[in-house]
Amino acid sequence: MNTNKFGKKGWTPDRIENLNGKTYVITGTTSGTGFEAAKILLSKGAKVVMLNRNPKKSADTIAILKQELGNTIDVSSIRMDLAEQASVKNASEEVLKTVPQIDALICNAAIAQVPKQTLTVDGFESQLGVNHYGNFLLQGLFYSRIEESKGRIVVVGSMGYNLGIKSIQFSDMNWDKNYSPNGVYSQSKLAQIMCVYELQKRLKKAGKTNVKVYACHPGASRTSLIKTSGSLMTRFIWQLMKLSPFVQSSEKGAYPQLMCATEQNLDQDGFYGPTGRNYWTGPVGECKLEPHAKDKVVATKLWTVSEKATGFKWNF
Repeated sequence: MNTNKFGKKGWTPDRIENLNGKTYVITGTTSGTGFEAAKILLSKGAKVVMLNRNPKKSADTIAILKQELGNTIDVSSIRMDLAEQASVKNASEEVLKTVPQIDALICNAAIAQVPKQTLTVDGFESQLGVNHYGNFLLQGLFYSRIEESKGRIVVVGSMGYNLGIKSIQFSDMNWDKNYSPNGVYSQSKLAQIMCVYELQKRLKKAGKTNVKVYACHPGASRTSLIKTSGSLMTRFIWQLMKLSPFVQSSEKGAYPQLMCATEQNLDQDGFYGPTGRNYWTGPVGECKLEPHAKDKVVATKLWTVSEKATGFKWNF
């Protein structure tokens, strides 16, 4: 593992060349790392299609981006709520009709630390439903367009994958018997990361080389993630932490996903993010991924469970 491949400062957007003619589809761009990622891609000349659940916030975001970068930027938005499988399917249909090329799908949106067990309209525990099942379906529905474009899938995980039970609770996926905000969040991010390497394995076995798939994490970044869905106490603690040097800006938190979306010859086996203490802040590069995140037996079972839950069957 070479954590300092990009020098003492790590990877920065200075490495991104002109992106004219490139198209990036990003989830969750109305604030935080998604907003910063979209802004940087647009500043490099890319076309950005945002997938957000709130049309009003999307319109406000576009207005802010145009105010900062000019009216000539190529940015648009399609409504999608990862918590609703039907919404993911509707958004996918619109994207496939209107977006002829996807150079990278960046799965950035997430929820965290939901204090009480809440089920989505599809009957999934909300963190697992949004963070894992929603993204699993999204990637599957977009795959053909990404393959035609020789593009990438970038999954934004979390160091939270290394907390909790460090496996998948197949006997009770909704955690009906032992719900824990942290435990389920950790499982949802672990599930996302495991499916990155499982998809890589399946692509390799099928002889498919047109799509690259990456996993990364934003470290500890000043975003609204906890504020959006966490409990009052969690939000209070997080607000205090955000004032400390242990938390970085949301702009820096966007660097890992941008690296995975644009850096040439990036090793798909890696797991990318800030490389400083606890992987919270610091130069962006490759981070150590604990073995349980690449457990092939668990990943294979998770893939089958996810296909059944979402009703989406991959062709390989």
